[in-house]
Amino acid sequence: MSLAQTYNRVVLGRPWLWLMLVAVLVASAASQIPKIKLDASADSLMLQGDPSLELFRETGARYASEDFLLITWQPDGPLLAPASLEPLRAMADELRQLPGVSSVVTVWDVPLLESPPVALSDITSPDPLPSLTDPDIDIDLVLRELTTSPIYADLLASRDGTLTAVQINLRRDDTYFELLAQRDALRFKEAKEGLGSAEQAELATVERAFKAHTAKGLEASGALVQSVRGIAADYEQYATLFVGGVPMIASDMVSFVRSDLVTFGGAILGIMLVVLAVIFRSPRWVVIPLVTCSSTVVVMLGLLGALDWRMTVISSNFVAVLLTITLAICIHLIVRYRELHALDPEGDLYERVANTVRLMAVPCFYTGLTTVVAFVSLVVSGIQPVIDFGWMMTVGIGVALLLAFILVPCLMLVWPRGKSHSHHGNDPTLTAFFAKLTDRHGATIIAVTLVVVVAVVVGIRRLEVENRFIDYFHESTEIYQGMELLDSKLGGTIPLDILISAPDLGALPGLEPVAVADPVPVAEDDPFLEEEESFAAPELAEDGLDDEWGDEWGDEFDGGFDDFASPAGDSDFQPSYWFSLQGMRELDAVHAYVDSLPETGKVLSLSTVFAVVKNLLGDDIGSVELALVQKSLPDDIKGMMVDPYFSTEHDQARLTVRVMETSPSLRRDQFLNDVQYHLTNEMGFAEEQLEFTGMLVLYNNVLQSLFRSQILTLGAVFLAILVMFLVLFRSLSLALLALAPNILAAGLVLGVMGLAGIPLDIMTITIAAIVVGIGVDNCIHYVHRYTREFPLDRNYRATMHRCHSSIGRALYYTTLTIVIGFSTLTLSNFTPSIYFGVLTVLAMVAAVLGALLLLPQLIILFKPLGPEGAQQ
Repeated sequence: MSLAQTYNRVVLGRPWLWLMLVAVLVASAASQIPKIKLDASADSLMLQGDPSLELFRETGARYASEDFLLITWQPDGPLLAPASLEPLRAMADELRQLPGVSSVVTVWDVPLLESPPVALSDITSPDPLPSLTDPDIDIDLVLRELTTSPIYADLLASRDGTLTAVQINLRRDDTYFELLAQRDALRFKEAKEGLGSAEQAELATVERAFKAHTAKGLEASGALVQSVRGIAADYEQYATLFVGGVPMIASDMVSFVRSDLVTFGGAILGIMLVVLAVIFRSPRWVVIPLVTCSSTVVVMLGLLGALDWRMTVISSNFVAVLLTITLAICIHLIVRYRELHALDPEGDLYERVANTVRLMAVPCFYTGLTTVVAFVSLVVSGIQPVIDFGWMMTVGIGVALLLAFILVPCLMLVWPRGKSHSHHGNDPTLTAFFAKLTDRHGATIIAVTLVVVVAVVVGIRRLEVENRFIDYFHESTEIYQGMELLDSKLGGTIPLDILISAPDLGALPGLEPVAVADPVPVAEDDPFLEEEESFAAPELAEDGLDDEWGDEWGDEFDGGFDDFASPAGDSDFQPSYWFSLQGMRELDAVHAYVDSLPETGKVLSLSTVFAVVKNLLGDDIGSVELALVQKSLPDDIKGMMVDPYFSTEHDQARLTVRVMETSPSLRRDQFLNDVQYHLTNEMGFAEEQLEFTGMLVLYNNVLQSLFRSQILTLGAVFLAILVMFLVLFRSLSLALLALAPNILAAGLVLGVMGLAGIPLDIMTITIAAIVVGIGVDNCIHYVHRYTREFPLDRNYRATMHRCHSSIGRALYYTTLTIVIGFSTLTLSNFTPSIYFGVLTVLAMVAAVLGALLLLPQLIILFKPLGPEGAQQ
């Protein structure tokens, strides 16, 4: 018994049974939909296996970095007036009570070093430094310090004195990082050596625990963001407030995606309903495809929920694309059925349905297979959301084919009898116009195609693998307004860390580390070297200082140097290279260079600390003072001024840079290369001394990977599709002709992106796969039908007219429905969704025009099916 006979007996012979089974499947899947989780965490957008990702996590642990939220506070009146400060303090007190908050930093909480200026001994003293809480503090001096200090200006307060920031530090999730380390270690071992059965079980357990913990963390983070927003809203009468920070962006992206998923998913289905009603003018041809499309989506969503397969800002688009592909299959089956019905209106229903399935099974199977190949190309991207999108579409296409070939024919069989609208191929349609256009203006079509090819080449050459993250959001959203305000007033948004390891001290004469019990080394040009006897010459007294030092400077530094030479075992302390004059000057030079770049905002490093100390001393500082800063600062001051920018264990200095997302000159890859080149070639650092990390580096790696893994992979995809065309059509020339419109359609979308300045990023990269998948479907259906029609009279033009009036209708109906449906995405507040809608519409139009204009003209021109006339 053949496969077709088995299908007819098992499926078409029991339509009600299969409809009931599908109904049970859909109901079961629907019960799993509430378990669906959306993931917009930063890790979900990173390049898997990226060495920079491991460095990023190590750096976060090394410098105890915490995630944080920001609230910008911009009162109508003076920033430090009681009417602004008192509500600000009350809001901060409320924020401190939120679960998950480790600390809240405001202008109330920071030590003041220049209001009035304090001495270095005051900093090293355990006594608290002045702050806004002191009753006799000079507000004017505080405002000047906040707006000019190397530490606070552009970070805690804007330089114009109108805006301050509230930083809400979130508790570091140690459990998350422990599970992450366990999972990655086991995965690495699995890739390199393989795992035993016990380790495989351990990996599965850790992965489940990690996913469960991540879900709880995202839920808690979202709740915290909403709580912060709620508290901020209560104080809007006192100031203009915006909430910012990575957790808030992740939370809002989930909200946008969830809203678009529900709103536009429903809108697309609604528009499909209207367009199908207009096209077919029969309830059955509206209900059958909508039931099939809805069932496919519900089954896939239920599968995602049951498997805890997380949806992201990218993979969430699979719903809209899956609706597109399922609808196309349904329309092809319906159009073919209606053609058979028109030929024999009184014929047997079962035979008509069976013939419909038989005639459409092969082209639909091949369209599904080639579409899968296009989406599988996304799997090699290394970016988890893109990988998920590829696998979701692969599985979804299989589900769509299965349900379409069950639901559509079974519903046809059980639908109440009644004469449906039929056509005979002679009623005027747009496809008939395309046929006439191809027949009469073939040379024009070829000429226009050549012009398009030139435009595509120009556009692709202009295509940039860059974007501005702020452009993902509409100008009316809080994310956009907050990021714009942070860039313009508070020193930028995108974090970048530059890590500089100390050189080998043994290779630098005069800079060998020494114990502080020995004389502290002082460079020859030290400004504090005023006498013949340098600070390196006198013998240290019991308290660590000679009498001459004490007589000259009094008690100002006594406490600090007591710490240096205490008898409790600290006599082995060795100042770091970075706390020497040469190290300081190198850091100052790096800091000044990075700060001078137009793309950078606030830069913080040990150089910032040195600048503060210089301001306090009123002159340059020497090695003694530098060593004092490293050793003797109180823990709270050291935790704020030194620990974030220096690792004792690794003898490493860290510059934290906030890059301005709104900078028109920002090109991430070029920016990083330029900085690397300058530090190594102009400033003399060895390459092994430098490491770059932070979200700027990670996201740049993602973007650069997209070009290598996706644009270049398209060639392999087209090669695989060419092989499938050879198997299906058994003609190299016909396979090449069928492939040409698809290559042009994919190139057209990428070219338009280049000409319009739309960057290639993690969202728009999927459009190329969609173009290939949908465009190939159109060409397969058209060429398959053409090869069946051509032997009737072996007339290329007559065959073209018949195909346009038959399969051309299905292509036209599918395109019309999807174009109108996807146009609704232009109403989204999430710019990637807008791009997705616009580019998908362009892709569909390009694909159908290629199939109905260029492809038939190429077939007529090259005659791949042999000469016209009698049968060979």
